[in-house]
Amino acid sequence: MARHGGGGRVSDRIIRTYFAITGLFNLAMSLIWGVDTLFKMGAGLDIQQVLLTNAAFTLGSMVFEIPTGVVADTVGRRVSLLLCLVTLFTTTLLYVTCAWRGWGFGGFMWISVLLGLGYTFYTGAVDAWLVDALKATGFARPLEPVFARGQMYFGAAMLVGTIGGGLLGDVRLYIPYLVRASLVVPLFLLAWFRMPELGFTPRALELRRVGPELRRVFVAGLRYGLRSPVLRPVMLASLVSMSFMIFGFYSWQRYFLDLLGRDVVWVDGVISALVGLSLIVGNALVAPVSRVVRTRTGVLMLSTGAQAVLVVACGLLTNFFAVVSLYLLYGVAVGLAMPVKQAYLNEHIPSAQRATIISLDSMFASSGGVLGQTAWGWVARTRSIGAAWTGSGVTLLMGIPLYWIARRRDRHLDRIS
Repeated sequence: MARHGGGGRVSDRIIRTYFAITGLFNLAMSLIWGVDTLFKMGAGLDIQQVLLTNAAFTLGSMVFEIPTGVVADTVGRRVSLLLCLVTLFTTTLLYVTCAWRGWGFGGFMWISVLLGLGYTFYTGAVDAWLVDALKATGFARPLEPVFARGQMYFGAAMLVGTIGGGLLGDVRLYIPYLVRASLVVPLFLLAWFRMPELGFTPRALELRRVGPELRRVFVAGLRYGLRSPVLRPVMLASLVSMSFMIFGFYSWQRYFLDLLGRDVVWVDGVISALVGLSLIVGNALVAPVSRVVRTRTGVLMLSTGAQAVLVVACGLLTNFFAVVSLYLLYGVAVGLAMPVKQAYLNEHIPSAQRATIISLDSMFASSGGVLGQTAWGWVARTRSIGAAWTGSGVTLLMGIPLYWIARRRDRHLDRIS
């Protein structure tokens, strides 16, 4: 692989660009998180239809993960991000148009699927671009601090976005969507001018070769990903962890207000901001915890065990303040695991298949989200949200033996240098 002169300065510039893209993208995404349900209900949808549109987004993400990962590993990661931003800009404005023109439930469903498509152009591509570019410039330091800092930018952007979106939504519910679309424009320019493809050579994708090329990269991705004795259990662990994470994300607003006994919407906004802070705290703990727990799978098993215990406790307890506090600790545990898992995956992936395999992991995660929303949503409806949280917390424990299997099959790259 070619090395580039002035590698230290180039590496620093690449990392700064990665942080800027991560922060701006997640700021744009999180602007609507606190108002999306209210916006859709204001457009005439009932709560079940709102949840179905959310499931359509998750399903779209799951279906398109691999094809868009293959696109990133063929025509380039920069092109993939640009396609994501064009789709995000278009679908965001279509959401507003759908509400204004009264297209109803069907319109929101199809737009949500397209939004899922756009999001999958982002997943995998930006991480793959970062890792390959850093390796091409001779970056030899561990990746965990870079990913941890990136996750801190994610948490900070989520904090600003959820609060800002809530304040803007108090004026008009559609304003956060328009602001999101406007943020995509500088992000597009940043990607266009500041994302050189270092360490990866894009290939032209002629129309007649689309099928064979996609099949070739997909098969190679399976060989290095799903058939890998180390990565396979890690991807299955993604399915397990996301079976609660997405269900919990969509259910905690209602659950916590039920525990409080009052429909005070601003409380959900405050908790959303605190969740963003809890993720940042978890990211900040990566370095000190890694000095004590010297293996990546060890950190992941520690985080998974903590997540399981905390979610079960959230389901069993009925005190509002206790449950919210435990859920914030769950956010800390998630924030600890995310950058470590990112680094662990990237250490095992060849450059040519990097985006495809990261997308494959995201597909497993989305599959877990669909299963979790379906199964635990049924439990929440027939019994209670607390019972669903308790059951899903117990299933999180299945992630521990999966990480243990990965650890037994890999002693070298598992160690944190």
